[in-house]
Amino acid sequence: MTGKPTSCAGRTLIVVVKGYPRLSETFIAQELRGLEKLGLRLVIVSLRHPTDKARHPVHDEIEAPVVYLPEYIHQEPARVTRALLKVLLRSGFWRALGAFWRDLVRDPTRNRFRRFAQAVVLSAEMPADAGYLYAHFIHTPTAVTRYASMMSDLPFAVSAHAKDIWTSPDWELSQNLADATWVTTCTDVGARHLQALSAAPSRVHLIYHGLNLDRFPPPQTDAESRDGNDPAQPVRLLSVGRAVEKKGYEDLLHALAALPTDLHWRFEHIGGGSRLGALKALAEQLGIADRIHWAGALAQDDVRAAYRRADLFILPSKIAADGDRDGLPNVLVEAQSQRLACLSTSVSAIPEFIEDGVTGCLVPPGDPVRLADAMTSLARDPARRAAMARAGEHRVRTDFDAERGLAALARLFPSHIHPAKSHSAVDPQGKRREAETAQ
Repeated sequence: MTGKPTSCAGRTLIVVVKGYPRLSETFIAQELRGLEKLGLRLVIVSLRHPTDKARHPVHDEIEAPVVYLPEYIHQEPARVTRALLKVLLRSGFWRALGAFWRDLVRDPTRNRFRRFAQAVVLSAEMPADAGYLYAHFIHTPTAVTRYASMMSDLPFAVSAHAKDIWTSPDWELSQNLADATWVTTCTDVGARHLQALSAAPSRVHLIYHGLNLDRFPPPQTDAESRDGNDPAQPVRLLSVGRAVEKKGYEDLLHALAALPTDLHWRFEHIGGGSRLGALKALAEQLGIADRIHWAGALAQDDVRAAYRRADLFILPSKIAADGDRDGLPNVLVEAQSQRLACLSTSVSAIPEFIEDGVTGCLVPPGDPVRLADAMTSLARDPARRAAMARAGEHRVRTDFDAERGLAALARLFPSHIHPAKSHSAVDPQGKRREAETAQ
């Protein structure tokens, strides 16, 4: 855009997220901790207060302070007013106001006013040594970040993911792509979509999230060879994910109800979500509720333990009615890291990760019959599950180490934000170490 911010005086990276901490966004927390370890100084700015009761261990390791913006203008009117008076005389404020009004014509909603108000507070309360803005998700957090970027004369970058890409209007994606210095996304299908909307497609980078393998060491033993023939040893089926339309859990329940009567199984679901009550009611209607354990949202250690006691992981993702869809669900990577065979669907970026018949099994989305057939076949064949599990784990540990993605991400930040680009550092023990140079 004309007059794009260019000021780069400070060293602190301002990371804007929709909510923090969130159990379903482990990949963000993992990335932030990784950036800290690389020497970046962060401040986390959250648009919403946390709603999850539990926390992952990585959340307690992150050292960055967290600032919560007003969720609604009417909740903190004095804070918003003070911030407005502080930024009103900045030339960047009027540039941001013009952008806001142009956006409001296309999106005349209360949420658009809230985004601008949050940007005003963010700009007014920005630490003096702020040098760069970085938003996770290319919808609401980027709108706030983009306005704040104009008001503060600071550049910004974006990490786009899944729902934010597929449910945002093309006009907003295009303008965010035009104004950001660079954009990353975690799937090839998402990268190609954004590149098609960008006037500078080379600024869109594909960086898979990967997994912090230190948190997911290999299991000490292989899974037991249960085949569903013994009622005392039912096949253990597992899924981890929010109860929302794109996860396809209604299809999974119908598939479970269609399994052969002589196949003995138990299913565990981990996660919260708005459709959880409806899913439980559907399980009752289908007569399978007594075989299902709804565990709710759990911390990472408990989820890892569930992977290790399961025989088959199932994630029946599909495209929701509003276009929302998964990218590459992190839970698939986690499950395979624990040598657990995975059954999923050929939607979005899942085929970028799972090679059907080799590192896992894929069926068409939205097809409970095919899903039930695949579950039956895999449940009765422990040897096939074990072969897929070993191949999947090898793929994760070879190609999906988070350190690789972190190194690629760090290369995108300018030298004043990433000190290792420009000088050596001294570790806490006083040992001199050469700075990593990602150029």
